[in-house]
Amino acid sequence: MILEAEVTSEKRKIGRVEFKAPSVVVLCDTGETLYVQVEDASPRGMGLWMKEDRPDIEGKDIIIVADTVIMYAFVARVVKRDDGTYTVGISAKKFTPEVLDYLFSHIGDPDDE
Repeated sequence: MILEAEVTSEKRKIGRVEFKAPSVVVLCDTGETLYVQVEDASPRGMGLWMKEDRPDIEGKDIIIVADTVIMYAFVARVVKRDDGTYTVGISAKKFTPEVLDYLFSHIGDPDDE
């Protein structure tokens, strides 16, 4: 069986595949959450769509939860579209012990605390 997918290619070493998923972004420095739409993904990054009322996240580290994927990433670019919304490019980072500790300390049953 051969699976075919639309792959976008730009200056990336690995092409991205269309992957539409409503998602949540957590800003690592503040813990603020943002709701975004993932447009495409690869093992090394994602392309996102954000509404016009978003904070400036370019250059920040984030954690994104998209469907069944959790990625620690760096916001590499933010480009304003003609309609006022934004295209966001993120680049995957390796999970550090500190990020994993943060994740696991905030996941679980609230009754266990």
